[in-house]
Amino acid sequence: GLKRLEYRGYDSAGIAVIEQNDERSRLVRRRAKGKIVNLEDRVRLKPVDGHLGIAHTRWATHGAVTETNAHPHFAGRVGVVHNGIVENFTELRNELKGKRTFHTQTDTEVIAHLIDEYMRAGLSGQDAFCATVKKLKGAFAIGAVIDGVNNQMFAARKGPPLAIGIGDGENYIGSDAIALSSLSKKIIYLEEGDWAVLTPEKVQIFDVNDTPVEREITHISGSMAAAEKGNYKHFMLKEIYEQPETTSHTLTHYIDAFEHRVKSEDELKLSGLDFNRVERISMIACGTAAYAAFIAKYWFEQLAGLPCDVDIASEFRYRRPALSGGTLAIAVSQSGETADTLAALRYCKDKGLQTAALVNVLSSTMAREADFALPTNAGPEIGVASTKAFTSQLTALLCLAVSAGVRRGLIDQSREQELVETLTHIPRHINETLRLDSDIEKLAHKLSSARAAFYLGRGVHYPLALEGALKLKEISYIHAEGYAAGELKHGPIALIEDGTPVIVIAPSDDL
Repeated sequence: GLKRLEYRGYDSAGIAVIEQNDERSRLVRRRAKGKIVNLEDRVRLKPVDGHLGIAHTRWATHGAVTETNAHPHFAGRVGVVHNGIVENFTELRNELKGKRTFHTQTDTEVIAHLIDEYMRAGLSGQDAFCATVKKLKGAFAIGAVIDGVNNQMFAARKGPPLAIGIGDGENYIGSDAIALSSLSKKIIYLEEGDWAVLTPEKVQIFDVNDTPVEREITHISGSMAAAEKGNYKHFMLKEIYEQPETTSHTLTHYIDAFEHRVKSEDELKLSGLDFNRVERISMIACGTAAYAAFIAKYWFEQLAGLPCDVDIASEFRYRRPALSGGTLAIAVSQSGETADTLAALRYCKDKGLQTAALVNVLSSTMAREADFALPTNAGPEIGVASTKAFTSQLTALLCLAVSAGVRRGLIDQSREQELVETLTHIPRHINETLRLDSDIEKLAHKLSSARAAFYLGRGVHYPLALEGALKLKEISYIHAEGYAAGELKHGPIALIEDGTPVIVIAPSDDL
């Protein structure tokens, strides 16, 4: 389970279980800085034994990267793991000061102390957990166990995703279906504000008003080979080489290659999306997905004659944009759970806009909440730096732009056939590029000694330059910047010296 979460990035890991010995139980844990293999070594030296437990990979937000700050956190008989941020943790910590002793600087420890404090006041474990969740402000997903409380595990979601895996005499919680895929093929995704009580035999879910609710069970694929590295050294390398296949999957969804046409809205299950009524497109995304959206802006404007805005989701939320009723808002996210993008999507819905979510996970919150779900069909992306999801996003967005142009009468049948024919060649072109791997490796060796690099592009290739610079920064830690080609003379050229790599993106056409 934990190893399937390594792709999220983390700095420490830990596990806690309730051990049963001679009719007595106790909460025990093992924690370690660094990789999960370090935690495995700890558990091997000092094994833990139990059938009720929680485990976590932590990325520090409050408190330094230390073993003490690693999850799970304890308070009395309570153990807690937590994704997200408790915004009012300082206030809650001050309330508990004098009553409790804190051992870390984390916001998570406050959750454990609150649950334990409520139990000391006489509440049951379930009521104490519920009362604690009500008191927390922020965005969080929580898992908790309490020594002596009837084989129960507690979970709550406000913001970050949280899934429940249904088994036979066993149940699980996890950050996503990938973490649970080796344990269960039946998944329940908690809705916003839900909290749950799990035992080996039963799952009870309550909504934000504490009303018992039933949530849909999703059956996930029996094959999770995409979540394994296979013979590749890194997930990212594997996913780079999967791009011919994944873009082909994306194309199969959006075009009819035999008839050389884009599929209709009915075929795509997008009834109600009428591009003739769309007056403007507003695209919102973060990171690599935002650069995919930025590229698609050129396509929507050129192929469909639709004005298109692109916003970084974290900025969109706070600038109070002027939105008109004829605007189609498209959220772009690999996971469909990106917090800022989800918040921006909800803002658009509140303003009465039609919304669409271009996602790689159709069971995600964005896909469920948007009016229209647009799949990329790239399969699980485990590498932290996006590769195949990016190219599948571009493929889907280009298909959508062509479709919009056809529906709006800007693309005739002959041009549609020509564009679809071009689209069908994308997987082959990617394959041809991947065959240049030895040349690419030689170039990478040259770049590895650089202190900084610059990427340049014009038009649709400008955001591609931004993405190239982002990738070099993410993967090599070499400083890199992307610029519009015409802007080089307006400042950046002052930083270019002898030996500075400049990568110019200049293909023969805009597609």
